[in-house]
Amino acid sequence: MSTTPHQRTAAAIASRRQTAEAMLDRVREALARMERGRAPITVAAVARQADVSRTFLYQNSQARDLIAQASTRSGACREQDREDADARLAASWRERALNAEDGLKTALGEIRTQRDRISELLGKIRDLEQDLPKGAVQRVMTENTTLKRQIQQLTGERRSLEDRLKGARENNRFLDKRVAELEAQLAELLTQRGALDVP
Repeated sequence: MSTTPHQRTAAAIASRRQTAEAMLDRVREALARMERGRAPITVAAVARQADVSRTFLYQNSQARDLIAQASTRSGACREQDREDADARLAASWRERALNAEDGLKTALGEIRTQRDRISELLGKIRDLEQDLPKGAVQRVMTENTTLKRQIQQLTGERRSLEDRLKGARENNRFLDKRVAELEAQLAELLTQRGALDVP
């Protein structure tokens, strides 16, 4: 049974439609995957993901519409992601600013306390200076210098005595060892002499 040109044309058109539908299905699946993965939607990327040609995507109106819709949704999602990230960042900076403000208040309070304490101590020093007779400050400074020199001298003497003590201990250990050696020799001589005296 032979087919007419009209039937062949209809079969070719049906085959092209079927192929186009299969390609559109792959485009839909690719777009869904890309949207789930938050991947940027471009014609080249969709062509790679769906395994279709760019020409098909440019020429097929349904494919163009699908890409345009997905691109709009993706842009909205990216915009929402940016807004969420900005909101998180703003919240983080707000938290840091509040923490810094609390830290600053604490530091200022501590500075005020320290200033008050310094003022109080300076007042006591002035009171003490007023109670001292003339020349007492100079005398105290001279005595302080003398005491520092004495401390240095005593420290030097202490080091010298520690060195001498260390040397004496080493000599004592040496002498103890020598005495032990001599006692051993004496015991040996006595043992030998005792052996000779025995009849």
